[in-house]
Amino acid sequence: MTGPIRVAALSLLLASACRAQCPADLNADGSVDGTDLGMLVGSWGECECCDRDLTRDGFVAGDDLGQLLASWGPCAAGSMGGPQVPSWATLVRAFPDPTVVTCEVFRRYIEESGWAWAVRDNASGIEMLLVPWGRGDIGCSASVLTPCRHDELPVRFVTISRDFYVGRFEVTQAQWVSVMGTNPSYFDSPSFEVPADQVPNRPVDSVGWSAVQGFLAATGLRLPTEAEWEFACRAGTRTPFSNGTTEGSFFDVRDIAWYQPVGGEQTHPVGRKLPNRLGLHDMHGNVEEWVADWYSPTYYAEGPSVDPAGPATGTIRILRGGSWFGSTMGGAMTADMRSSARGTDLSPETGINTQGFRVARTP
Repeated sequence: MTGPIRVAALSLLLASACRAQCPADLNADGSVDGTDLGMLVGSWGECECCDRDLTRDGFVAGDDLGQLLASWGPCAAGSMGGPQVPSWATLVRAFPDPTVVTCEVFRRYIEESGWAWAVRDNASGIEMLLVPWGRGDIGCSASVLTPCRHDELPVRFVTISRDFYVGRFEVTQAQWVSVMGTNPSYFDSPSFEVPADQVPNRPVDSVGWSAVQGFLAATGLRLPTEAEWEFACRAGTRTPFSNGTTEGSFFDVRDIAWYQPVGGEQTHPVGRKLPNRLGLHDMHGNVEEWVADWYSPTYYAEGPSVDPAGPATGTIRILRGGSWFGSTMGGAMTADMRSSARGTDLSPETGINTQGFRVARTP
């Protein structure tokens, strides 16, 4: 790298460091001043995937203005040291790949966290991506074809107060076998669509919530909470699906999900569909994903607004994201794949071939 190219690259690195240390420095010139104020006011109102949204709630409003004014004046970039890697992981990539994390503001949030973007869990070999803390609505996002169920209401504004890592993909059969020794999956054989060498990359299926606990105990990983799962799935969107579509026909979601009309009535190797804006694959379809919470149909009206973790007790656990099978809730084939849809049909002990999981861990 020589000449103007090297200078330009260094300038971008310096600007990134400045913004990471001082989010209110919107134009990354080392100072919070009238230029930054004008940029913020010019974006007033709803502001999805917007770097003027200093409080990470999807809007530019008075609280963002207050944060900017509190930072008024010179704004040092601070240390340019690399991001931290958790003690339980190995570095995959320090900073977000802009071709994967396509929303610039999410890249900034990840850089601000001080944690590496992509790491590999040492105990399981699972690649995990950082989800930066934030705020947003969780609950009913009806598609044109499918209304919400009663347990997706009321829509509530929640805060996920901590950065966390989540599996880039659903846990695969190979990863399960490497930890647990045997493969419980129904889809453990090749098919016309899935050759033999790709079967280990299918998601593990037919695992109940209780069976998953053995895998988690052996690796130190955990399941995401229901709120964390939906927050990560939405990746800043308010639409029924994380790609922004609102209708919900199979044409609208075929690029992001495996499900009955396009999946050949089976699971498929993870990561073959497009990711969401945080780089997470198969959040819709393929297998339903267990989350940590007990289920209550009234929890959205009763739960806390900061880091909700579900009721203290219950009889059934929750699945999110829908599966290859299509709908288990009735209505359109994509009904149970909506970002807000809650799967609640089975006890923790039951494992069927539509079910799998994705892991999480706090740095």
